Amino acid sequence: MPPLVASVPDDDLSVTACFSVHAHADPGVMPRALELFAKRGLVPSAWHSRVSGTNPSELTIDIQMRGLGRELMDYIAACLRQIAYVEVVLTSEKSGASC
Repeated sequence: MPPLVASVPDDDLSVTACFSVHAHADPGVMPRALELFAKRGLVPSAWHSRVSGTNPSELTIDIQMRGLGRELMDYIAACLRQIAYVEVVLTSEKSGASC
């Protein structure tokens, strides 16, 4: 069995893809979001989720993935937008380790 490391489809590890997912706080949102990375053999560089806002039913997930590449970042963002209860997905890229 291979070691548990992220396989990175892009050679440029200096670029980090950032996703900010805003959704209704449903228990199925987080595993469905993580599945989009896992089924590609990827482990996000960072994952932070919280229930926030004035309404306790609002879930925010911030995901970072180094070396993802622009085309795959756009595709994963489109897939995230199709998950039930997801309201908005914002993306950005940053040179360096964090967004």
